[in-house]
Amino acid sequence: MTYTRKELNAINSILTSLGQAPVTAIDSDGDLSYPTNPDVAMAYSTLMEVSEEVQSEGWTFNQEKHYPIDVDDQNEIPVPLNVLQLDLCEDRVLWTTDNVTKMDNVTKNYYPELVQRNGKMYDKANHTYKFNQNPVFFDVMWLYPFDDIPTVIRDFIVARAAVIACMRILGDGNQYQMLQQRELYCRSQAMEYETT
Repeated sequence: MTYTRKELNAINSILTSLGQAPVTAIDSDGDLSYPTNPDVAMAYSTLMEVSEEVQSEGWTFNQEKHYPIDVDDQNEIPVPLNVLQLDLCEDRVLWTTDNVTKMDNVTKNYYPELVQRNGKMYDKANHTYKFNQNPVFFDVMWLYPFDDIPTVIRDFIVARAAVIACMRILGDGNQYQMLQQRELYCRSQAMEYETT
């Protein structure tokens, strides 16, 4: 797995916030699987953990309502790998050529208790992985690669990762407080982005 320029910049931001020298590459061959520098490895893993954690909060850029997911040839619904959360729609919209009809609780009536198990959706009410409706409509929260996240959210992720890295590596209370102030500022910017 190779890294991107934005990931390298984020890692360098984390490292410099800890008083470390920035790096020009993650590893000599650009492979993130085995970074040779332990601080770089820790910074990268922290960045990816925080990215998933922040995206799990649910933002306008990574949530999609009424997303249709087709059943496969075994009548099962596989969960896409980049899904953080998958919930049945409370309602769905049926699009036709001449009008739009809202169908309240159609999907809920068919499958009231769906959960993710073994990489696919499971119907707890009927005790089955099999579905006879196609497609089934979901509200989805996606996990996006770091480069595809809006800049203001990326800044918040980097600031939060720097705070966590400071706790893990330095344990310096003063540096931790300064980095926390930066995190709070970046979070407020992210919230402003979200509300506009």
